[in-house]
Amino acid sequence: MADDSVERRGPARPYRKGVERRRQILDRAIELFAEHGVDGASMRSVGDAIGVSHAALRHYFTSREELLIEVYREHEQRLLVEDEDTGAVEDIARSADRNREVPGLVQLYATLTADALQEQRAATREFVNARFRRVREDLVRRIERSQAAGTTPADIDASDAASLIVAASDGLQVQWLLDPGTVDVRRSLELLERFLPSGS
Repeated sequence: MADDSVERRGPARPYRKGVERRRQILDRAIELFAEHGVDGASMRSVGDAIGVSHAALRHYFTSREELLIEVYREHEQRLLVEDEDTGAVEDIARSADRNREVPGLVQLYATLTADALQEQRAATREFVNARFRRVREDLVRRIERSQAAGTTPADIDASDAASLIVAASDGLQVQWLLDPGTVDVRRSLELLERFLPSGS
């Protein structure tokens, strides 16, 4: 019987190399956007800045839209911290605290949410909508848990409260980007905590 194990293993090495190369590109792009933001970032300019040819960049990301989505997706995934005991507002406030260190990526997020309003940006719209749903669902779970514990008023609709928290956080961070010396995101979100106490 022929041993085809070598044949099965053969394609795996190029695949692993491709995955690793893609991750390296994302690493560099995250660093680039974190420091400089997304203004004027074309595929060619990004490739030049991170030392990757335009052809190589297009091999892994077919468009600027895909690149921006994947950069933010990867960045957010790396920051993901599972802490089910944290209240809804505090969870969002901690995320905002981390974002203070990477204003360029906050700008990238704001760019993606604005682009999602354009009909021709279908992939961005899908990504942003899915992210909003995921964040709201997580916040609803946290709010309902604190309601069950008696720390958040039971007559508050958890879904409405989750939408309000997301709107407050996103709006405050945009204001902070525009006027960082005036807007304190953490302090403003702590004010919201008074209306949605979680006891955390």
